[in-house]
Parts: sequence; structure tokens; C-alpha cells
Amino acid sequence: MPKPSKLLRQSMSKYYLGIDPGKSGGIAIVNEESYDAWKIPESERDLWELLKECKPSIKFGLIERVHSSPQMGVRSAFTFGRSYGFLRGMLIALEIPFDEVSPIKWMTKLSCRTKGNKNITKAKAQQLFPELKITHAIADSLLIAEYCRQIRSAKDFYS
Repeated sequence: MPKPSKLLRQSMSKYYLGIDPGKSGGIAIVNEESYDAWKIPESERDLWELLKECKPSIKFGLIERVHSSPQMGVRSAFTFGRSYGFLRGMLIALEIPFDEVSPIKWMTKLSCRTKGNKNITKAKAQQLFPELKITHAIADSLLIAEYCRQIRSAKDFYS
């Protein structure tokens, strides 16, 4: 199971969470000082443990609003929906405040509309987070977390 970095566990700062759901998605946390990201773990138990360990440091999260597509088969659409619902359920069970965001919304704000080319978001994530080795699995989650930080930090400052 991936472990949150020692820096995260020692930080007094709060982080913003970004989740790109799906088997090839990722989970990321960012704040003004640091960041970390993981490919979504293989098992539901490992996913639960990762989110549970991050929970005390998370201020707010965003999960990408996704839908099944006509190209998906019935079985893969069901599996995808179950996984998405499971992620939402974990956030609720852990009492991590979150909302959903459409891909078009965060991509537009961060100037990385892909039109199907995932290398665009990977390059943007590498530009914003140069110390990390960016993979397709974590690129979108990092950008969703960064979008969350940008739109929430002013609100959280005054609340």
C-alpha cells in the first residue's frame, strides 16, 4: 500500500485533495508548500487505509465527476460506477468534506484542455509539480487537487 510521505504526517498545514476515479486514476494532496500523489491502490482496503491516514491533514477534496460512456461495455460501466460510488462512500465515512468537479471546469481553469490527449495534462502537472515523477495515473489527480486549492483557499481563509 502506498504511504503518505513523512512530510505530510508532520505538516501542520491543511491539504486539498484531488481524486481522479477509476482503475487507472490517482489521488493527490496539495497545499502552498508541498504535495504528494499516488496511483489508486489495487485493493479497496489499501485505498481506505491511504485515505484514512491522509484524513487529518485534508481541508477539502474534489472528486472528478465522471460518467460511463457508450464505448464502455456493460460490465466495465458497472465496475466503473461501483468504484466511483465506493470512493464517494469512503470520503463520506471518513468525514472528509468534498464536492464534485467536471473535467471541463478544472481543465479550463488550469489551461490544459486535452481534447483526448492525456499528454497535455501530464505536461501541465510536470510544470506545476517538477519534483515529482509524473505519470498518467497521477497527473489528473494532482491538477484536480491544485484546482481545489486555488478555488478553496480564499474561502477557507475567511471561514
